[in-house]
Amino acid sequence: MTLEVKTPTLNQCLILSSNYHENLTLYVFVFKYVANYVLLNINLKCMSTLILIEPIYNNYCARIIDIILPIQQIEFGVPITLAGQPDLLDIETNYHKDGGGFWGALNNEELVGTIALMNVGHNTGVIRKMFVKKAYRGKELNIAQHLLESLIDYCKQNNITDIYLGTVDILKAACRFYERNAFVKINMEELPSYFPRMKADNTFYHLKLNVPSL
Repeated sequence: MTLEVKTPTLNQCLILSSNYHENLTLYVFVFKYVANYVLLNINLKCMSTLILIEPIYNNYCARIIDIILPIQQIEFGVPITLAGQPDLLDIETNYHKDGGGFWGALNNEELVGTIALMNVGHNTGVIRKMFVKKAYRGKELNIAQHLLESLIDYCKQNNITDIYLGTVDILKAACRFYERNAFVKINMEELPSYFPRMKADNTFYHLKLNVPSL
């Protein structure tokens, strides 16, 4: 019995070669995709360990403005200018001096998020200037949550039992964020008389804190 070995034709060889290269290209693509995904998650985890929440002062004013104004004006189209928020030019007088505070989220030396508290007396604080750079938002880093928790911890330590804030209704994600953190939406008429309302604000929230008696 003679075993006949057939030599593939040129077309068959070309098809086999084409399939091989297509599969190789696919494998390379999948490998690169998985590798990039793994590296991205590693970078995010490493970055999250580098994010620090700490009080910041007037030496950060320029960087604070560089974060806040573009988010307000460009990203969300809020009709507000620096002239309408002069507190940004002197955060020590407008926030720290009267028992409030101003915190920054720092990735190494880069300021990537802010939150501020005005102490308006009556055991009441008002949240201002809650902003996070777009590239640093999301649950992976959870910067907004860490900023808010730092502010609430400060309130509890300083016998601030009521927190109010004003925002604008087009900031849907911000509204959902506050509601997830037990803030209750209220009407403007329910705000205390000493609440310093900003002209652009049209949506308001309140949080009652359970602060142990000293």
